[in-house]
Amino acid sequence: MRATLMYGAGDVRVETVPNPTLQEPTDAIVRIVAGCICGSDLWPYASRPESAEGSRMGHEFVGIVEELGSEVTGLAVGDFVIAPFVASDGACDFCKEGLQTSCRHGAHWGGHDDGGQGEFARVPQASGTLVVVPAGFDEKLIPSLLSLSDVMSTGYHAAKKASIKPGQTVTVIGDGAVGLSAVLSAKLMGASRIILMVRHEARTDLGREFGATDVVSERGEEGIAKVRELTKGDGTHVVLEAVGLKPAIEMAIGAVRDGGVISRVGAPQFTEVPLGFPEFMRNITLTGGVAPARAYIEELLPLVLNGTIEPGKVFDRTIRNGPDPDEAREERFAMVIPEA
Repeated sequence: MRATLMYGAGDVRVETVPNPTLQEPTDAIVRIVAGCICGSDLWPYASRPESAEGSRMGHEFVGIVEELGSEVTGLAVGDFVIAPFVASDGACDFCKEGLQTSCRHGAHWGGHDDGGQGEFARVPQASGTLVVVPAGFDEKLIPSLLSLSDVMSTGYHAAKKASIKPGQTVTVIGDGAVGLSAVLSAKLMGASRIILMVRHEARTDLGREFGATDVVSERGEEGIAKVRELTKGDGTHVVLEAVGLKPAIEMAIGAVRDGGVISRVGAPQFTEVPLGFPEFMRNITLTGGVAPARAYIEELLPLVLNGTIEPGKVFDRTIRNGPDPDEAREERFAMVIPEA
């Protein structure tokens, strides 16, 4: 089969690799219908050291179950499924608490194992990992179903961890797929005012469609000043940070209201958070973290199926792969997330 591998910064290749096989009785083999590039893929793309051995890429996908191990329950061959970006058994104490990213028997995609940017993938702990989409859904919803595997669930995680209350004001830092999903999530939770700090003007319209009431293009101290100007000097009750760079968390600290909450879900590319005595005196809460997407998919799936939300609009490009010159195969396609 064909799959994507990264050999170093800027060096991504589509190569032929062995088809996956069942290795454990809890495995499933899924034929990937749609996969996507995540914002977190941008960091190794920019900085990964060169290697003679490529790493399999992709950790979010949807597809059709092709084969099941003998101990898999709750799934059938032919089911259309959503694969969250972390595998989990669904049975350990962390999974039962809704923290599948800390599953005691979990697994990650890619590296030397199958990734989501390929034609097939072996899914470990399939019963606890995969979510079945009810049969008969409109295939036009595939982009939105794909978004639940990571970006929409991550944006929703930011809003949930911030415990947004109806009527509160929210700032979203980051206009990539996760940031736009965070806007949509803040709207779902009843925020009365949502300020989107955008870097790319092309995403302004979608941000407003998802619920942003104000757009701020300035950065740094100018951006903080603009948010405070819009909120009569106070800042917003909540700031959702979906970038992962230190300047973004610094803006979040400057834009949040005293007693407010900063929820960060951008994969952090720094180790120290500037929360010293002045911030201590403001009673700021810092929360967030990696999103347990598996905990949210079943909550968000009905909203996609009934048309309440259409998070798949965050994908701005579709890449279709035609027949391989060496073997006939069904056409696949991949969704590409906008740059962070």
